[in-house]
Amino acid sequence: MSATDEEIMRWARENGYVVFTHDLNFGAILAATRAQSPSVIQVRTQDVTPDALQDLLFAAIRQHQTILETGALIIIDEHKLRARILPLQS
Repeated sequence: MSATDEEIMRWARENGYVVFTHDLNFGAILAATRAQSPSVIQVRTQDVTPDALQDLLFAAIRQHQTILETGALIIIDEHKLRARILPLQS
């Protein structure tokens, strides 16, 4: 079964989940809709294996747990971690 990005976002919002993705579309959806949820963790690395990501991901979750619970876009790459509270402002 496949779902559209919008269906995934709606399901995550309705069920209290965070979307974890390598796809840039989810951040774009948050920006276009000015949604307040769900939170999205977006990975911008070439190596998306668990071994490469686990330390970065766990650090991001620990550092931004509070805003992830209320609505945020967290962007992770090899060199930095950025967080923006939802809804995104232009």
